[in-house]
Amino acid sequence: MARTPTGAAVLQPEVTQAIADAVMWELAEQGYGRLSMEAVAKRAGVGKSALYRRWVSKEQMIASVVTEFSVSRAAEVDTGSLRGDLRETMQALIDWLTHPLFSRILPDLVAEDARKPDRGRGLREAIGGPRREVGEAMLRRAIARGELAEDLDMELALDILAAPIYWRLVVRLAEAEPDYVDRLVEFALRALGAQGG
Repeated sequence: MARTPTGAAVLQPEVTQAIADAVMWELAEQGYGRLSMEAVAKRAGVGKSALYRRWVSKEQMIASVVTEFSVSRAAEVDTGSLRGDLRETMQALIDWLTHPLFSRILPDLVAEDARKPDRGRGLREAIGGPRREVGEAMLRRAIARGELAEDLDMELALDILAAPIYWRLVVRLAEAEPDYVDRLVEFALRALGAQGG
């Protein structure tokens, strides 16, 4: 069993979680531009050195925390049918976008990305890439079950599944009524040309 070298920093998971929580709150209250390492450290009840042991910069810290928060909420489910998988996936997407903190953070991240697209590219890829991989796996299972055509345009299909929810909740700031997910699932099934499911 390998031992930690003498003097090496041991990163305690509870401290990392306290810092991550502090980052999310600071992003929600102050925004990307005004967030400071000092404020995160104070809110988490740690020294700034605890932050720098985990991340080399404010940008890396924010990207890491927001990515972990976002990717962990992508629904990796296999209900046995495309209809069931779509329902779980779309509900998880709604839950992510309407999360009390994240719903306040996302518009600021989008605005920051528009101001500084090079900096935002890494965050977009870190969040969007894994979430799209989960969606693609769901669609590939549906193809294997014969619910979707083998020549499905995967990029367009993934856009079709996420875009209406993002547009409704983030751009229009409209509510998702109790039957919204079921209506959207039926619409998506038709748009994808689904068979059975």
